[in-house]
Amino acid sequence: MQKCKKCLLLEAGERVTYDEIVAYVKTLDKDLLCDENTYKTRLAKCRACDNLLSGMCVKCGCYVEVRAYLANSDCPDADNKRW
Repeated sequence: MQKCKKCLLLEAGERVTYDEIVAYVKTLDKDLLCDENTYKTRLAKCRACDNLLSGMCVKCGCYVEVRAYLANSDCPDADNKRW
């Protein structure tokens, strides 16, 4: 399978990793998480970013599907913050 350079883990066929991330996010205190609309907006911006590589941000190495859920997080691209 060819790696998708511009998609999220779930879209890249990384189902096991995606499921682990979903399970991890469910363990977090709800006060640490943003609302679903903010999450989807952030993911849309990550999806359009050249720094997305198979679900990971090449600027910081995070899984964007985790970082986007954290209420107090922001885009790690210091030169071009998207959210």
